[in-house]
Order: sequence, then C-alpha cells, then structure tokens
Amino acid sequence: MHPNTPSAESHWDGSPRTARPRRPLRVTATSPSRLLRTGQSSRCHQCGHRIDRYQRADQQPIVLHPAEVDASQIPGPCRWHLSGGIAYLQGDGSPWCRIPHHALCPGHTPTAQTGPYIESLRRQLAVRTRRLIDTGQFTPTPPAACESPGGSDRPARPVVQLLLGRYLADAPLEAIQCVAQTRHRHRCPHRVLDPTSPRGVWALLPASPQRGQLALPATLMAVYDLSRLPYAEQLRWRTQRCPAHAATPGAADLAPAGWQVFDPILHMAHLHTRLPHTPPAHREEA
Repeated sequence: MHPNTPSAESHWDGSPRTARPRRPLRVTATSPSRLLRTGQSSRCHQCGHRIDRYQRADQQPIVLHPAEVDASQIPGPCRWHLSGGIAYLQGDGSPWCRIPHHALCPGHTPTAQTGPYIESLRRQLAVRTRRLIDTGQFTPTPPAACESPGGSDRPARPVVQLLLGRYLADAPLEAIQCVAQTRHRHRCPHRVLDPTSPRGVWALLPASPQRGQLALPATLMAVYDLSRLPYAEQLRWRTQRCPAHAATPGAADLAPAGWQVFDPILHMAHLHTRLPHTPPAHREEA
C-alpha cells in the first residue's frame, strides 16, 4: 500500500487546486474620475467612523457618509448623489442620497440647521464614538492650530503659482506626496518636489485676486513660483505626481490632488508676508 502524497496542484483529497487570477485595477478611459474607489475609504480622525472620498464636478474633493439615506428627510444643501464616481449636489430623481460627513460628524459643529433626522443620526454616531473611545479603539486627533502669517519660517500650507493660477497646498512643500498608485496597489511614497527636476523660486508677489474673488488691500505675499518652468513640469505639479509617474499617464490615482484654488479672503490665515529663511524686519525705536 503506497501513501497518497498530494501534489502541489491539488488539495489533500485530490481535488484540483485552482488559483484565482489577480485582476489588475484599471480606470477606464471614459471615466470622469481618475480615482480608484479602493483607496478612497478611510476613518475620520475626529470621530473614528468610516468616510468615503469623492470628487465633485469642479474637481474638488468631498467627504461623504458611506450609507445612503432617505432623500425626503434631507435638506437640499446636504443632498448629494453619485454618477460615474463624481458627486453632484441635489437629487437625481432617486429616493436615496448621500450626506456630507461634516454634517454628521460629532467632532464638527454644524453651521446651519440640518433638521431632526440628521440630528438623530449625529446622536447615534456620537454614542458610537464615545464607545470607541471608552474601549480604547479610537483616540481623537486634536485639531491642528492655524499657523500665523509671520510666526513660522516654512509655511505649513504654501501658496504655489502654476498654470496661470495660484493654489493652496494641503501639506508643506517638501511633504507633498505623489497621488499615483504603484504596482503593489499602494500610494506612491515619492514626493512631488524632486531634487533632479527643475525647481521654482520663492517670491513676494502682490496678493491680487483671481476672477470672481474679492480684492485685498495692496500687500505682498510669499508664493512658490513655478510659472517659469516648462508646461509639462507645471502640469506634473498640478496633477501631483512624481517624475516617474508623470511619465506614465496611464497609472491611476489613488488619492485626489490636495490643491485648492487660493482665495486671499478665505485663506487669509495662510498668507505669509515674508519669504522663508528671511528674518523679520526690526523697527528702530526713535
């Protein structure tokens, strides 16, 4: 009697061992959103609940609650629907909609009346957040203090000028990370500011508004100017990609670019009046 030694191609009982082929994640060329949904879900740092990130029609990000709710009980400003991976305000004719997470987050104070239904959902999430904190499964992240215009040498959120516009970054200049997906389905760890690529220059430029924005009194602000670089290099910064992924436009994005169109009124807290590494001027007493 000979022992029945299973081969590598079969299980212990002799049944064939079938390996499911790994399907690569791709974004179709006709998709209005270049983001992979697999990388857009995370946890809120203030309440610990799951959140989903989407892009709006104006290419700005929005954080939505993952569950759909009855649209008839949600006010219009909080009623969002999805189409092709893009979030649109107001309904699409269906009885269900999605809600922005900040309207439900217990760590966020609502700035407008949201109605009794949303308030009941907020209370439910607040109870769950307290349970997560009490059991040690979640620790709220304290809100970061806003940086004063002249109190730091390096801006925590610099203003960058490129492609005939000004944008506010979501991280320090040296920490802006590539948003492309690697072959291992992770976000690229490389930075957009690459030592082998042309660099911009810090300059004091007038805080002139763009189209549709209110004007400020005549003042100069520190701007990282990329306008003199080639168009391809400015486009690489705008799409927030490292040089390697800028050369492979077919790679999908695993996170939205962190740029916001700079508004001198809304983003006044991030307006710096002196260049980095420049000591402030001292007035001589008479």
